[in-house]
Amino acid sequence: MILRLKHTLLALAALLATALTGCINDDISTSADDQPTFSTDTVRLGTLFTQGPSPTHRFTVYNRSDKGINISHISFADDPNSIFRINVDGISGREFSNVEIRENDSIFVFVEATLPENGSNATVDVLAHIEFLTNGVTRRMPVKAYGRDVCRLKGDTRYASDMTLSTELPYQITDSLVVEEGARLTIPAGAELFFHDDARIVVHGSLSIEGTAEAPVSLTGDRFGYVAAKIPYEIMSGQWRGIEFTSTSTNNRIAFASIRNSANGLTLDRCPYSDATPALTIVNSQVRNTKGYVLQALHSSVVAAGCEFSDASMGIVGLVGGRHNFASCTFANYYLFTAIGGPAVWLDHLSADKTTLEGDDAALPYMQAEFTNSIIYGLGTELNHGDLKGTQVRLRRCLLKSAGSNDDEFTDCIWDADPMYFTVREDYHFDYRLRPTSPAIDAGFADLLSPLSTVDRYGTPRHSTPSLGAYEVAAE
Repeated sequence: MILRLKHTLLALAALLATALTGCINDDISTSADDQPTFSTDTVRLGTLFTQGPSPTHRFTVYNRSDKGINISHISFADDPNSIFRINVDGISGREFSNVEIRENDSIFVFVEATLPENGSNATVDVLAHIEFLTNGVTRRMPVKAYGRDVCRLKGDTRYASDMTLSTELPYQITDSLVVEEGARLTIPAGAELFFHDDARIVVHGSLSIEGTAEAPVSLTGDRFGYVAAKIPYEIMSGQWRGIEFTSTSTNNRIAFASIRNSANGLTLDRCPYSDATPALTIVNSQVRNTKGYVLQALHSSVVAAGCEFSDASMGIVGLVGGRHNFASCTFANYYLFTAIGGPAVWLDHLSADKTTLEGDDAALPYMQAEFTNSIIYGLGTELNHGDLKGTQVRLRRCLLKSAGSNDDEFTDCIWDADPMYFTVREDYHFDYRLRPTSPAIDAGFADLLSPLSTVDRYGTPRHSTPSLGAYEVAAE
């Protein structure tokens, strides 16, 4: 009985081995018709700073035939300066021979680049081709990149006296720009600043950003291209820390700037101010897409005109005490990646019964704030306080999402109306200008226009019947 069982087990094992080996076809095709196919038609590395390594990009090489194929040779055909690097199926090198892919199988190819300097501020196109020679047929995969020279600021860069940055090249900041007390850093029109992970600007003195409609200033993260298919880094928040104004920072001004994709946007912490000189004046600028607030001010003063404050996880603007004026501004929250944690505008320390502060801060003056000719509309609620009676907070001629009513604190407001932004959230398109049928067009009051913003940040003049929000619609 034991002997018979042993013979049975051996027979079963032989049958199983035959079945398993029979599933693998070791035949290699020699037909010119059997060629590899690719997961993309072009490897696009995007815009890269020269003399720095690119992120790694991957594509897949498939064998769709019912026999194995042997790729005789893989190499770059037109990369004499070794700008590009490849890794084929886990092995790095410049050239590869006899790479086999079994029937209906695939391999990965990884591509990187380090581009040489261009010698100018121009963006230079770089193109090479990876050649795959299979059964006498050569197929070429284009690899494209765009190179920009950059001025790299590494480690803490401190300015102890007045300094104006250059516009000859964009800047890449890998740590911090620190403006010491008593000094002023000026960022001129057309400047571009790209911040690495955890980099920031810390202002103990003063900051001036002097963009124009024709030459705005850009501050954003230093990642280009796509996180994944159809998801660009341009919509990813938290790429850098933001701009921090400390308790010695005074008389700051930002004009025609786009500040985006940070962790905390603009943060003011007990910055000194007076009736004539707010801690921060921000004009015709965009501050958007943050993990925290795009603007947070603690016992400070902000004057904003013609600004877009948009897309943040915590809520758009958080104000605690201080003195503030927002004219012709758009507050919009369609943040993409998490549930929104609070209302668009958070107001605290408004009056004795509308404060959460204790200790020394509770003894500071209550908030004074005015919002005029503005739009507060998006996902979530507008304000954390629906009743502002007894406070010094006023909203006049604002378009609001809620179905409320006017009173002494909400004057001439437009309630329960959609401003009809061009934003299409599911398509990752965030544009808070107004569609032609928007009820916010021509709905503003001319006497509420700020002299700081006679045009919007695109240069469109504000006319005698201005639109609500940051963006004007050109008169026909």
